[in-house]
Amino acid sequence: MEMVISSSPSKHNQSAVFTSIFNSSCYFDEEFKYILLPVSYSLVFVVGFVLNAMALWMFIKMRPWNPSTVYMFHLALSDFLYVLSLPTLIYYYANRSHWPFGVAACKIVRFLFYANLYCSILLLTCISVHRYLGICHPIKALTLVKSRHAHLVCGLVWAVVTVCLVPNLIFVTISTRDNYTLCHDTTSQNAFRRYVDYSSVVMVLLFVIPFLVIMVSYCLMARALCQKRPVSTSRQGAASRQKSIKLIIVVLVVFAVSFVPFHITRTAYYITRVLNLPCDLLNIVNFTYKITRPLASINSCIDPILYFLAGDHYRSKMISVLTRKRQTTSSQTLEEAQIQPNNNTGIALVYKNTKAREKDER
Repeated sequence: MEMVISSSPSKHNQSAVFTSIFNSSCYFDEEFKYILLPVSYSLVFVVGFVLNAMALWMFIKMRPWNPSTVYMFHLALSDFLYVLSLPTLIYYYANRSHWPFGVAACKIVRFLFYANLYCSILLLTCISVHRYLGICHPIKALTLVKSRHAHLVCGLVWAVVTVCLVPNLIFVTISTRDNYTLCHDTTSQNAFRRYVDYSSVVMVLLFVIPFLVIMVSYCLMARALCQKRPVSTSRQGAASRQKSIKLIIVVLVVFAVSFVPFHITRTAYYITRVLNLPCDLLNIVNFTYKITRPLASINSCIDPILYFLAGDHYRSKMISVLTRKRQTTSSQTLEEAQIQPNNNTGIALVYKNTKAREKDER
């Protein structure tokens, strides 16, 4: 049985993508993505590159690190590596889904997307659990959690994500259609069922379980923060609670904007393809899925807000650096202003001496 939406692809000038779905066929009208994706990825690249490069520089200036700073450094590194891959995707979609960079580059770019996605989720989970320990079990957190432990945990995060995404490197491939080379974000049609099974397992391990851990940690933190505190609570404790509240808000915003919509729409997209549902429904789901893909990248721009609001000493360090630059600029301006009158005085003295010599000669 074949189900077709629209006429032949040639009439749409490559705006309709022909996709065979098991025993049926559909045309995806994806003209919108040739505007949406290049524009959105360009914005994410510019903003994410500047903010994460600045964050990495600030973290290097802040050494030695505490455990929270270690997690945030690795999160910024993950975001920075991902935004470096965006120019290729910007060119790909601006060039109407033509990939001239080869199959290896296609695999690497798709790998970096999911590596950043799941590294961000796991590192935000680590940050949340660490803050939970600091609020609910402060003595244990001070005595048991050290920076070297945080480095080990981050190394484990990178290793787990890499191992889980090795099959993705195998699945992702390129294909040719009407002199256009496509870089698939999933896999070939023949291996699609196996890819759905694999991605479902990865989603449970690297998204569902960490998200549940974060929600449980935040519920326990909220209960501890809402308990009545003594009047003589120190300023340091009040500041710590404020940072915890800001952390909860920012992380929940990241999940609500980036991670949850992407995984929901992607799952719906996979289900409609596997179940061979009608093409009109598949086009609607495909449209929503493609819209949430840029949202999944926005976390690279939101994460630096977390460093500024909830990072230990990050905001004070940034303010001190910016203030120092202003002071340096103002002092240089003052020195130039002082030098300028001195130069004018010297010129006046030379002029007077010259006049005196002329009078003596007369």
